[in-house]
Amino acid sequence: MTDWLEIHRGTAPLIVSFPHTGADIPADIEAGLASPWIGRKDADWWVDRLYAFARDLGATTVRTRLSRTVIDVNRDPSGASLYPGQATTGLCPVETFDGEPLYRAGAEPDEAAIADRRTRYFDPYHAALGAEIDRLRAIYPAIVLYDAHSIRSHVPRLFDGALPQFNIGTNDGLSCAPGLAAAVEGACDASAFSRVTNGRFKGGWITRHYGAPGKGIHAIQMELACRGYMGEPAGPFSPENWPTPFDPAHAAPLAAVLRAALTACIAFAKDQA
Repeated sequence: MTDWLEIHRGTAPLIVSFPHTGADIPADIEAGLASPWIGRKDADWWVDRLYAFARDLGATTVRTRLSRTVIDVNRDPSGASLYPGQATTGLCPVETFDGEPLYRAGAEPDEAAIADRRTRYFDPYHAALGAEIDRLRAIYPAIVLYDAHSIRSHVPRLFDGALPQFNIGTNDGLSCAPGLAAAVEGACDASAFSRVTNGRFKGGWITRHYGAPGKGIHAIQMELACRGYMGEPAGPFSPENWPTPFDPAHAAPLAAVLRAALTACIAFAKDQA
């Protein structure tokens, strides 16, 4: 384990991946940013705290403490876009979701810097994730890889209007069996929150790369709209109002649905035996 990579090994047939909850940025990289805040603006704020119960269910968790600005471990390392023709960010982003420059002019990472970050951070994250998949597949005929995310409810550059609270991605049904998607959808639909499957977000590189239902690896992504579990400013986002503090009471109703969803994931995997 490194000082930026957190791995908790559980015994249930479930891995929860947290690729975007980190806010750490090495000093040499932060020195080139437009501002420290803008470099952390698009983090999946508090998602690891929201899923704190996952370990109690026996889940394995893999998390990077690094900001996605350093390197996005949920992007195709080849640089290919996950959403051709649509706005998105790359392996080492140079702009925010809103299109703002992350770096001061001339300080953007070049090809050598990107290759170095991939070696230092991207490859170890995926080596850890792959090792946990192999460990659990040696025990169970089928496992679930659940990729946990969130995003601001309104990001006009990426999507119109307000995002549903639950956004399930299965790469249009290719990354997991229909039964898993139905089980997670059922947990969401039993709540008062809104839900869509394979809408604007169909699953990132983790879901698409590892999902192999025929080999017993069922991958699914959950993208949450932030308003479901934390406060969002009514006006422009700024260093003074974003992120809002984590409020367990505010988050509790949505966290209860997520507990039901992860419980359903474990039950699905065990049923495959």
